[in-house]
Parts: sequence; structure tokens; C-alpha cells
Amino acid sequence: MHTLISTDELDERRHEPDTIIFDASYYLPNEPNNAAALFLDSHIPGAAFLDLDVVSDPSNPLPHMVPPADLFARTVAEFGVGTDSMIVAYDQRGIFSAARVWWLFKLFGHDDVLVLDGGLPKWRAESRKLESGPAELKPTGSFPTNFQAAMVRNRADIEQNLNTKGEIVVDARSNARFTGEAAEPRQGMRSGHVPGAISLPFSDLLRSNQTMHDPATLLTLFEARGVGASAKPVTMCGSGVTGAVLTLGLARAGLPIGALYDGSWAEWGGATDTPIERTA
Repeated sequence: MHTLISTDELDERRHEPDTIIFDASYYLPNEPNNAAALFLDSHIPGAAFLDLDVVSDPSNPLPHMVPPADLFARTVAEFGVGTDSMIVAYDQRGIFSAARVWWLFKLFGHDDVLVLDGGLPKWRAESRKLESGPAELKPTGSFPTNFQAAMVRNRADIEQNLNTKGEIVVDARSNARFTGEAAEPRQGMRSGHVPGAISLPFSDLLRSNQTMHDPATLLTLFEARGVGASAKPVTMCGSGVTGAVLTLGLARAGLPIGALYDGSWAEWGGATDTPIERTA
């Protein structure tokens, strides 16, 4: 399964008409950064800003939930995405929210999608060309979707799995948030984790320069937590963003990618009637 593209390869391919580059940056509610403003200041030439809150379900109060297929199709078609497009997603801090866009395109049946390894920090560190200002959109007629329902889980699925234990829930949040020691960035949110879940902070999948570890190292990380070739993983995080980094890592390690719990802790921890564990 396609996962990453290097800065060298993107620099060679960014001029090709079928290459669509998205800055998919997102910052947590307790962070001061404005992703859209930072895009206008500096971005990879030819890139467009894809707001995760735009490609989300407007009828759902939870943050950036999976959008209806027709909304996703219309939105990406406005950026020139077609059936033959090669999508490259990157973000401003390395590998963080770009994986969510990678997962969304996979979810809607488009396989030719990659995450820029190391993101904008690596691109900038290598003194590659940058530009500023708004993107120039080149709309296409339509973008057909083929929704892959097996790639997503909801609250009812997680509740059922508490009894069946057929899937392994892997939480990408920091260990301190997982144990309940650290407060959640969203006000009023309970701390802890889904009972039976295991912790694998998404940052463990990354090197210090924000590139992703090699497949063998990733495989070791997952297998050490009981996620092997026969496992059925369900990734999650705070709101379905960095859980996708784990999904990306599973794909790079050659393991089954399983599914992503879309509502993640924003839904589970935000409810008052879901069981939680705290190990702080």
C-alpha cells in the first residue's frame, strides 16, 4: 500500500499535471497556530490548503468527522482532483494531520495518495523552493468515490468490541493522556482511555527529523504491543487525526491497516455514559 513520498521525489514530480499537493495542517484547540494563515505565509509551490474542518460532516458536532461522500467529492474536485490524480499531503510540523487526508482518500476509494515524509520542516531544512499567497485552483468536473466502510469504526463498534475483544484498539495520544495523568486539550473532556486499549503514541513512529521509521522498526513497535499480521487493529486518538498516523505506520510496516475510530476520544471521553480506564 502506498504510504510516503520523499522530498526528492516530490520536488521532481510537483510540476506534473496529475500531481495534487495539499497542505493538510491542523493544530489542536489549545495551540495558538493558525494553519491557514501559515499556509499563506509559506508553502510548497503548487500546494493548496485543505482544511480538515471543511472535509468533515457539517451535521456532526464532533470535530472533523468523516464527511458525506458527495461533500468530499465536490470539495476535492474544486482543487482539481480526478481519478488519475496523484495526491500528496503534507503538514507544517512533520507528519501529523497529513495522515488524516491520506486516510480520507483511501476511505473514499482513491489509492494514489502519499504523505510527504518529514513534511514542510524537512522541505524547508533542505532549502527547497517555497511560495506564499493563496492557491490557484483548477476545478475538475467530478471525483467519483467508492466508500470503504471496513476502514472506519463508530462508538457502537467500540462498545461491542468491549465484549467480543475481536479487535485491538491502539491509542495514538501521548502516554500521559492515555493514562489520565494529563488533561485533555478540549475543555470538559474526561481523561483516560477505552478499556482494553493499548498505548502507542504516534510520535514513537517518527524520527527526530519527523520522518517515519523504516518498515522493520515500525513492525517491531507494533508487534511489541501485540499488533501482528493476524491482528485486527482499530486506531484512535483525540479526534481521529493522529490515529491516522498509526494507520499509515501499519501500512508502511506491511501489516493490516484495520480501521480508524472516527469519533475517537472526542466522542468516547466527551460522553458521560462510556466506560473509561485510568492508570495514572
